[in-house]
Amino acid sequence: MARIPSTQALRALESFARHGTVWQAADELNLTRSAVSHQLRLLERDLGFRLTSRIGTRVELTPQGQAYATDIRRALSMIAGSATRNAARGVTGALSVSCPPGFASSWLCGKIGGFVADFPDVTLSVQTPRRLDDVANPDVDIFITFGEGNQPGMDVELLKAVDFTPLCSPAWLNRFESMADTGALLGATLLHLGDYEDWESWFRLAGMPVEAAQNGIRFADMNLVYAAALGAQGIAMGDEFICQDAIRAGHLVRPFDLSVRSVRSYFMVVPPEKAGNPAVGAFRDWLLGELIDD
Repeated sequence: MARIPSTQALRALESFARHGTVWQAADELNLTRSAVSHQLRLLERDLGFRLTSRIGTRVELTPQGQAYATDIRRALSMIAGSATRNAARGVTGALSVSCPPGFASSWLCGKIGGFVADFPDVTLSVQTPRRLDDVANPDVDIFITFGEGNQPGMDVELLKAVDFTPLCSPAWLNRFESMADTGALLGATLLHLGDYEDWESWFRLAGMPVEAAQNGIRFADMNLVYAAALGAQGIAMGDEFICQDAIRAGHLVRPFDLSVRSVRSYFMVVPPEKAGNPAVGAFRDWLLGELIDD
């Protein structure tokens, strides 16, 4: 049997693959940047192939490194899931989760039954806040937020970085003779969440006039944006993660390959006084395992 690499090195690789930077992996693992880099080099030595390569000033995973990191993520998830399942019998009590409406309806609600099946003695409630980064409700045990992760005094953990790309229904797309050029969007109805920021960022990346993004319909809730897109009322700047099922099913399509990385991400935020609740730990492990599988 081949020697199994150190668990610390494998965790360093998984964290680096998820965050994309050494410093973020170091911050999550409470290590120095040099320690994370050292772990990656030791892992490369043990494996006999390159995991990373330097592109300019950035360190990125090689194709082999990406494939190996995916396998390691699944393996670590299986280990965590096994511990969670075996500990489930002792987890009881109430758990309140606050979650953005789009994340809840498009992703969490389709999977939450798995948590209930694993932890039948936990009384679970899910609510949606008015602000996507709101962590003020004292009755909530775990907050899933969409923001910049700046929550002083809280336990904050990155769940998912977000890439935005234009999404629309096939029926809406069929109204245009061609979407081969991004310029076709200059006469289109744009669908916005709150403000124009996401579309402005995408127009800037596409080399289009930013002021042209400041038209269309603004909605107060992401579910309304997606309902309008599904109803062929316009084209939305969609979250690729929470829209993945709609894209796979063909309900929404991507007219362009260009995506823009949002300055905001999904985070899990736990107030320190709630961290000792066993149901909080159970939900955290379950949630991270589900996200790894996606």
